[in-house]
Amino acid sequence: MVKPKYYLVERTLLPEVFQRVIEANEAIASGKAATASEAAKLAGLSRSAYYKYKDGVRPFFEATTDRIVTFHFMLHDQPGMLSSILGLMAKSGANLMTVNQSIPMRGQASVTIAARTGEMKYSVEELLHRAEQLEGVNKVEILASE
Repeated sequence: MVKPKYYLVERTLLPEVFQRVIEANEAIASGKAATASEAAKLAGLSRSAYYKYKDGVRPFFEATTDRIVTFHFMLHDQPGMLSSILGLMAKSGANLMTVNQSIPMRGQASVTIAARTGEMKYSVEELLHRAEQLEGVNKVEILASE
């Protein structure tokens, strides 16, 4: 058996058929479509195109489900910032594996957190969005997903 290779490609560079397959998969997941045929129709795809690509195209954040994800945060050097991030992670249901914080320089601290995402109450994408909304968070990104 040949081991599959995966590539991370920015969405706008994908052929339209792949974007429509993702839309169809989202329609099924959200309940907007009850069947694959209905989802394909909603997304403007033929059933054959949908079935051809449905298992091979998925959003990056879906691929981070039930994995160990390494997050990187740049935080203002102020009391309670790390606690806010850790509280958000705990509230999400992420299982924290490691937490590393650098000594603050120029008013900012770099924090790296590795967490298991399998029991999270919401998606990694939602967690990133919520972290970005916290006052004192300058940057949030994913460094790795295993």
